[in-house]
Amino acid sequence: MKNKEHTRQVRDTVVKKFKAGFGYKKISQALNIPRSTVQVIILKWKEYQTTANLPRPGRPSKLSAHTRRRLIRDAAKRPMITLDELQRSTAKVGDSVHRTTISCILHKSGLYGRVARRKPFLKDIHKKCCLKFATSHLGDTPNMWKKVLWSDETKIKLFGNNAKCYVWHKSNTAHHSEHTIPTVKHGGGSIMVWACFSSAGTGKMVKIDTGYRTILEENLMESAKDLRLGRRFVFQQDNDPKHKAKSTMEWFKNKHIQVLEWQGQSPDLNPIENLWKELKTAVHKCSPSNLTELELFCKEEWEKNSVSRCAKLIETYLKRLTAVVAAKGGARKY
Repeated sequence: MKNKEHTRQVRDTVVKKFKAGFGYKKISQALNIPRSTVQVIILKWKEYQTTANLPRPGRPSKLSAHTRRRLIRDAAKRPMITLDELQRSTAKVGDSVHRTTISCILHKSGLYGRVARRKPFLKDIHKKCCLKFATSHLGDTPNMWKKVLWSDETKIKLFGNNAKCYVWHKSNTAHHSEHTIPTVKHGGGSIMVWACFSSAGTGKMVKIDTGYRTILEENLMESAKDLRLGRRFVFQQDNDPKHKAKSTMEWFKNKHIQVLEWQGQSPDLNPIENLWKELKTAVHKCSPSNLTELELFCKEEWEKNSVSRCAKLIETYLKRLTAVVAAKGGARKY
């Protein structure tokens, strides 16, 4: 509960005793008020030569300083606590305020409500493996990463939220057609695509309608040749079971292709994820009406990726590894 303000008479008595030569401690004992309160009253009197209430810049806060600190502490310790829960907790101690008041207090302390990022679930073993991968490659030269051919698969929907879209609208108009994104049942269909890239640009992109070995045989070596990676390039793939199958690994061995050792649950270590996000946004803007158009637009937009964009992703790869080390293998911003 908020402490009541001392009367003007009490404050005048404090000043009177101070003028008479009494110390803070003796005044505190004589009037049965905290020594800190005596000090504040005297300091105010010395600065403004008055014990009257001075004009205030705005409406006094409904919450005590103690309650405000507790709100900030609760939000910092429990990031997923809701405003409703904070509101109820303050009401229990007698401070009933609106949710916007609580929100303003948190904003002033630097805490803002944001959508939680979705990150892969990481067990301790995943964190240890990612940290080991990062530390073992921190000393690699930039030229080493230029020889890597990165690959991955992703699903792209015909309709649906391939990307976030923000709109400006007035109250009660959120459901107007011009403010919504049309969807259909089951997303209207989707396609799975495989693609690869290096710092020299994008390689092949294909719709996945055959086995993984066939995709590799028809596209991997040709992509490496188009990107001029030479015969000693390194191929990157994740740990999907079909990627690590015995027959697939034998194929790499027979082709004398070095495969980069990869860690589980670490998509953010693969820079192709950045290109996937940009691709889905670009394809969404093309508004494909069927799966044939969707595949066509995917390939067109993939080829539009500039060499400089691909090169930049690889040039900054050291920052990803450094972020992994800083996070001790945990979630990072990439």
